[in-house]
Amino acid sequence: MAARSFDVVVIGAGPGGYVAAIRAAQLGKSVAIVERAHLGGICLNWGCIPTKALLRSAEVFHLMHRAAEFGLTAEKIGFDLDAVVKRSRKVAGQLSGGIGHLMKKNKITVIMGDATLPAKGKVSVKTDKGTEDLSAPNIILATGARARELPGLEADGDLVWTYKHALQPKRMPKKLLVIGSGAIGIEFASFFNTLGADVTVVEVMDRILPVEDAEISAFAQKQFEKQGMTIMAKAMVKKLDRAKGKVTAHIERGGKTETQDFDTVISAVGIVANTEGLGLEKLGAKIDRSFVVTDEYCRTGVEGLFVIGDATNGPWLAHKASHEGVMVAELIAGKHPHAVDPSSIAGCTYCHPQVASVGLTEAKAKEQGYAIKVGRFPFIGNGKAIALGESEGMIKTIFDAKTGELLGAHMIGAEVTELIQGYVVGRALETTEEDLMNTVFPHPTLSEMMHESVLDAYGRALHF
Repeated sequence: MAARSFDVVVIGAGPGGYVAAIRAAQLGKSVAIVERAHLGGICLNWGCIPTKALLRSAEVFHLMHRAAEFGLTAEKIGFDLDAVVKRSRKVAGQLSGGIGHLMKKNKITVIMGDATLPAKGKVSVKTDKGTEDLSAPNIILATGARARELPGLEADGDLVWTYKHALQPKRMPKKLLVIGSGAIGIEFASFFNTLGADVTVVEVMDRILPVEDAEISAFAQKQFEKQGMTIMAKAMVKKLDRAKGKVTAHIERGGKTETQDFDTVISAVGIVANTEGLGLEKLGAKIDRSFVVTDEYCRTGVEGLFVIGDATNGPWLAHKASHEGVMVAELIAGKHPHAVDPSSIAGCTYCHPQVASVGLTEAKAKEQGYAIKVGRFPFIGNGKAIALGESEGMIKTIFDAKTGELLGAHMIGAEVTELIQGYVVGRALETTEEDLMNTVFPHPTLSEMMHESVLDAYGRALHF
């Protein structure tokens, strides 16, 4: 059978791939998308969306316990873990179905199967009906990534879980060990801790949430410990002894090794790109520790081959993948898009309290030689935060002392994952401290703290 030809073939239908396909179709290109498992990819089916649904249940549960604070009564508060998971799966299913509709609406050919790249401009797909050959001058690889597994700490789905097992837990952990304190580890630690598990987090770096500003990390640790979590930084799980219903973890810290027993372990120690077995090396693409090396426009150096999202350079975030998908589609269509700037991509962690940031941390700004002005504003100084009963948190802003450029913003507290976008837009518009000071923020809102934090950087805070 002759190869079916398209202008663009996208491999992987996650938030990078399906968005790239839609944008290419909008620009008049004929597009095929190949997916081996689920439309919507990991983010929609096994990542961002279902975890937020779980965390929302935990948040409501937490608030129910605080009913008396708000003059309310709630008795016999409990939870049904199966029902919590069922809701999460239903949310993911609803959105995954929506992607199928978007593919149809944009006249994109969907092919379910495993893709390889036998030659430049060629894609071979193993489907359940046999092999299908496709050809296209432009191929966008959006194959994403999977959980990294360390030797001796491999998941078995019973005692040791990856995020996938944690999303559909067979049981409620009583004593839980979370290895790794990035966004995924901390979100699951927060979820199970809120539901009553005894949670220990082990982090090899010198602090939890190591990509965040040090001050935010310290604030987060204090809050988590207040909630009953045990945090072990500068520590490493050397091995796990598995027995019936029990895991003994050997944890090394400060040159000493101690053993502790847990009934469940979640391993969240980073990701590995899904780039093997595709034929990339043979085509001449460069691979560095599983990730395909690209330039700022996601070009690989192999003509017509682009790589976006988690299969290439970080940050490994769904919104970055989507934006790269749009950029590449526009590039293919002969337009002149801006390159995606990794430092302008916000990171959000949906633990309790939430954490969000964009741009440089204070330490990074100093390291890069900037003279800086730093502002802070606590949630306790904000009327809306107090009315919500959410007075724990802070907003921190970092400016270039010479130019007034907003170099970075870091937040912890209620709804900061929504607030951060104000600073993201500000950075995209190349705003200065003066623009932000002259902006009128509505009252009473949490966003007023963003204004106050800017004012504080210049010694002008009004409410603290």
